[in-house]
Amino acid sequence: RVVLTSSKQASTTMPTRLHKNRKKRGHVSAGHGRIGKHRCHPGGRGNAGGQHHHRTLMDKYHPGYFGKVGMRQFHVLKNRKFTSTINIDKIFSLEGGAEAYAAAKSAESGKAPVIDLVQHGIFKLLGNGQISVPVIVKAKSAESG
Repeated sequence: RVVLTSSKQASTTMPTRLHKNRKKRGHVSAGHGRIGKHRCHPGGRGNAGGQHHHRTLMDKYHPGYFGKVGMRQFHVLKNRKFTSTINIDKIFSLEGGAEAYAAAKSAESGKAPVIDLVQHGIFKLLGNGQISVPVIVKAKSAESG
């Protein structure tokens, strides 16, 4: 048996004779009890009651869910804090990869090639990786370490 759902995808449904409710026919509460009753959303929908009747659950499993932290900052412009970064072991990929590394290696002693990261649109140099050639790197900021 195939039923078309609202998204027009075919889905199969279980035949009625296999439903558990068939065994419950003739029994008044169908296994849900006379007192508590099987109602739609007895505790409220979704996260309802987090500060009221579900408070113990929220305090136990989601501490700090309610309230505020820190100072307010009006008109946050997130692009002002954005900083493009690069690791030390990747700086030769900016200047042409293997050729730039070979040129730096064969440079005269006392003369190290200069790589300006700002020209490439990168503002911060991170310290991951190692290079075995002396290089002068110009950047707006660098990670300590």
